[in-house]
Amino acid sequence: MCLLVMAYQCHPEFPLIVAANRDEFFSRPTAAADYWTDHPNVLAGRDLEQGGTWMGVNKNGRFAALTNVRDPSSFRSSAKSRGHIVSRFLTGSHTPTDFLDNLASEADDYNGFNLIVRSNDLLTYFGSATKKTVPIAPGIYGLSNDQLDTPWPKVVRAKKNLESTLRESSDMLEKRLFALLSDDSLASDGELPDTGVGLEKERWLSPIFIRAENYGTRCSTLLLAKHDGEIHYIERGVNADSLRRFSFKATTNATS
Repeated sequence: MCLLVMAYQCHPEFPLIVAANRDEFFSRPTAAADYWTDHPNVLAGRDLEQGGTWMGVNKNGRFAALTNVRDPSSFRSSAKSRGHIVSRFLTGSHTPTDFLDNLASEADDYNGFNLIVRSNDLLTYFGSATKKTVPIAPGIYGLSNDQLDTPWPKVVRAKKNLESTLRESSDMLEKRLFALLSDDSLASDGELPDTGVGLEKERWLSPIFIRAENYGTRCSTLLLAKHDGEIHYIERGVNADSLRRFSFKATTNATS
C-alpha cells in the first residue's frame, strides 16, 4: 500500500476513518477483500504471491495497515515479505505494545516499512527506520512511502482534502473519500521528493491515484469505525463498479 490518510477522534460519528490506496504491479496476483477461509475472523485483501496483506481488520476490531519505504539503495530481494507483519497482527492476540516491541527486534529482517495498528483504545505507529513505537494522538495523519506525515505532495493534498471532507454531512462521507483517493493529478517537479528512483519515476509516482503502464493503484479502501464498535470496510477496485462492502459489530469495542 502506498498512501493512507486517517482521521482519529476528529468526527462525531466515526472516531476512526481510514482511506487508503494500494499501489502494486498489475501482474502480481491478488485476492479482493473478503473474510479469509483459513482465518475467518480476518477481513482483508490478500497477496496471493506471498500470502500476506497490506491492510485489514478482524472481528475483534483489530486493524493494521502497512506501507513500504521507497529506498532502492537498501532493497534486498532476500528479505521477508512485509505483508506477513499485518497478517500476524490481525490473526494474533498481542497488545499493540507487545507486538511492536517484538517487531522492533526483527525489523531488519524486512525491507523498510511503516505500520499502523489498532486494538481497543490504542492506535500506534511503528517505522522500521527508527524502530520506535509512537502512540497516535487525535488528529489527521498521512502516510506514504516515507515516515508518518512526511510532507510529500500527495500526503499534503490528501490530508487537506480529508480535513475538508470531515466537514461534510455523514451521508456524503464515503463518496468524498473515494473522490479523494481518485485524485490522479501530478505534482510539480519542484515539489517532488528524491527517493533514488529518478525524476521520471518520481513524477508518475506523485499522484494519490497512480496510473502507469505496468504499475499503479490496484484498489482503494475505506475503514469507518463507530463509537459502538460497528465497522464498515469498503473496497473499490480500479473499475468503479467493483465495490465490495462489509459491515459488522466488533466483539470488542475497539473505539472506546
